[in-house]
Amino acid sequence: MPRAVLQVTVLGAGIIGLTCADELRRRGHRVRVLDPHPGAGASYAAAGMLAPDAESWHGERELFELGRESVAYWSALAERLGIGLHRRGTLLVGHDAADLQAATRQADLLAHLGVPPRRLGRDALRALEPGLGRVAGGYLLTDDLSVDPRAAVAALRSRLADVLEPVAGDLGDATRAEADAVVVATGAELPVPFTHLVRRVRGETVRVRCEDPPAHVVRGEVRGQPVYLVPRDDGEVVIGATSEEHDAAAVATLGGVARLLDAARPLWPGLDRASWLQVVARDRPGTHDNRPLVGPTHLPGVLLAAGHHRHGVLLAPLTARVIADHLEGGALIDAWDPRRFDERNPC
Repeated sequence: MPRAVLQVTVLGAGIIGLTCADELRRRGHRVRVLDPHPGAGASYAAAGMLAPDAESWHGERELFELGRESVAYWSALAERLGIGLHRRGTLLVGHDAADLQAATRQADLLAHLGVPPRRLGRDALRALEPGLGRVAGGYLLTDDLSVDPRAAVAALRSRLADVLEPVAGDLGDATRAEADAVVVATGAELPVPFTHLVRRVRGETVRVRCEDPPAHVVRGEVRGQPVYLVPRDDGEVVIGATSEEHDAAAVATLGGVARLLDAARPLWPGLDRASWLQVVARDRPGTHDNRPLVGPTHLPGVLLAAGHHRHGVLLAPLTARVIADHLEGGALIDAWDPRRFDERNPC
């Protein structure tokens, strides 16, 4: 039997909402995307690391495996969007012996997960990245990729220009009556009755243009302070790693920027010659158990595509597939089901 064509309204035009809308329309469904400020949320600040290996954490094996699945979908998505992927991998380094211990713990975890990284000494690291500053050692994570989220969002907005409306959406009766389903993908600001399901986690990124940017993503710790450097093809380098839970507006702070630069400059001394581009702060949407909220809710016809915390860019194509698959046949990732936090199963 032919598949029913659905009318779906997507609230939110960040990387998650736009990817969901694109996937639904690619499958032949009709979509509307509502957002007063398309692409201006967490996607605008994101560095774009597609890094399930570097981001793996104890007790999160399922998220690690789903992240690697989503990375596999990024190649086809990038090709459709006409954008590139950075495929040289991640160097996970430690500035001194204590910092290297943190990198080694991550490497040991990856070995336990079945993907041991390649250990590198100082000389091997500098052979790969001559611009590295003082490091005690590190590891090469070959499977991690990165993408420019701003380029991805711009390409998605272009593909969806005829259905993207720069207005605020809501979950009122009119919105729900006009669609077979409503997908809520509004990041750290979910509408009632879902507001309590996410918490704000502020992240800051610094953007500079460098004459000698790293060829790999470089991440690690410097005197216990985590930091990452994500290169773009045009010489731009995105510096980040701050994470702070708060209730105030997401604004960049002098302390946050200072911590990033204090950690980044010893790892890459060439940053001292870089030109300043931008500082951005946005809220990531965290959840109570650090797992996304993707699937149906207690409101008929309303689905969430939210709560991705620091993994929004990474998990965008998998999230889009889960939303579309569920609308077409009911498939879900049980661990991501938003109903785990409903009134019958409080967090």
